[in-house]
Amino acid sequence: MRSEAAPQLGGVERFASAGKGRGLRARRRFAVGELLFSCPAYAAVLTVSERGSHCDGCFARKEGLSKCGRCKQAFYCNVECQKEDWPMHKLECASMCTFGQNWHPSETVRLTARILAKQKIHPERTQSEKLLAVKEFESHLDKLDNEKRELIQNDIAALHHFYSKHLDYPDNAALVVLFAQVNCNGFTIEDEELSHLGSAIFPDVALMNHSCCPNVIVTYKGTLAEVRAVREIEPGEEIFSSYIDLLYPTEDRNDRLRDSYFFSCDCRECVTKEKDKEKLEICKLNDPPSAETVKDMIKYARNVIEEFRRAKHYKYILCLTLTPLVELLEICELSLDKMGAVFEDSNVYMLHMMYQAMGVCLYVQDWEGALCYGQKIIRPYSKHYPSYSLNVASMWLKLGRLYMALKNRPAGVKALKRAIAIMEVAHGKDHPYISEIKKELEDH
Repeated sequence: MRSEAAPQLGGVERFASAGKGRGLRARRRFAVGELLFSCPAYAAVLTVSERGSHCDGCFARKEGLSKCGRCKQAFYCNVECQKEDWPMHKLECASMCTFGQNWHPSETVRLTARILAKQKIHPERTQSEKLLAVKEFESHLDKLDNEKRELIQNDIAALHHFYSKHLDYPDNAALVVLFAQVNCNGFTIEDEELSHLGSAIFPDVALMNHSCCPNVIVTYKGTLAEVRAVREIEPGEEIFSSYIDLLYPTEDRNDRLRDSYFFSCDCRECVTKEKDKEKLEICKLNDPPSAETVKDMIKYARNVIEEFRRAKHYKYILCLTLTPLVELLEICELSLDKMGAVFEDSNVYMLHMMYQAMGVCLYVQDWEGALCYGQKIIRPYSKHYPSYSLNVASMWLKLGRLYMALKNRPAGVKALKRAIAIMEVAHGKDHPYISEIKKELEDH
């Protein structure tokens, strides 16, 4: 029975999920593609590399944005966007002028500064906290190792260094808790090709528990998070999103969940491990590699992937010179050669390196090279990822745009239509990204 006191939001409600703490469940049936609820960002920050192409306030992608007259580093759609963002932007405006090129707080620090400011400006519950308040966020403080605690102290030092004029700081212990909460509950906002746009806090969205077999997907319309069904959901059913990239096998996924969120997943896929064999497909040879050889190659692949993950977002590479980019492509190719002696091309570790190599090719405008990698990636992606995956949609989209750039319109149209079919479920048919892709089809 549902408690009358359970917080509700349209067709969903907060409840006590057995073995998982609090969670979110459906109060009615939802069809595939249906919007369950939306949540405006409690606080959001645009990544520095996207300034000038996206509005710092609403994250809209536009040409001819107007820059802040003081720092000349923040850009807005219009005066309304600028005025609305000023309580947040003023935290950084004077500081950016003072520090110049030496202004470099991390995105986590920038987001946390905005949360502190928001809590002072708006101490009462906000429209983003209908089901879960920011102050209720889990911090997992007791599970933090020394390395994570040291990283938080570095963030606190940066917060004090770059933000002093407009912030009232709580004591160090409270800041440790807040940074731990942000690390566990923050969201990355991405565009239609999964390029990093910024970071945000969406409290009501954070209420959902994780599953590697999710029944909803979270997408973004500017700084608004939208949650849509990717499977039919029945009344009383718990609503699950995915916290991580679902490409990888069970052990890798749970390593990531334990490291970032301090739990292991017990969903059907993690219990049965039914997709692991396909995800770890070995070369079909007359003399197949030994179990020890396979084990060693998996270890090698995981180490290489961890090296790339340290950069966290591909945008990090854009500040490097062309020489490191060429070296990075060589590392990808050497890794593919080495792993290819044991793994099939559809093996997820091969796909990971192909994806990295494709990203480098795109940046250096080697369209043919990027297309070659994308063509090898798309079919295994479609098999390994769940239905209506943003990763699959993004790959079809990239392929479609590459085909169009290389004057292969029939293939481009087919790929873009495949992307649209997934995105209409994940993003909703009226999303601006879909309108833009349809316009691309018309213009070609």
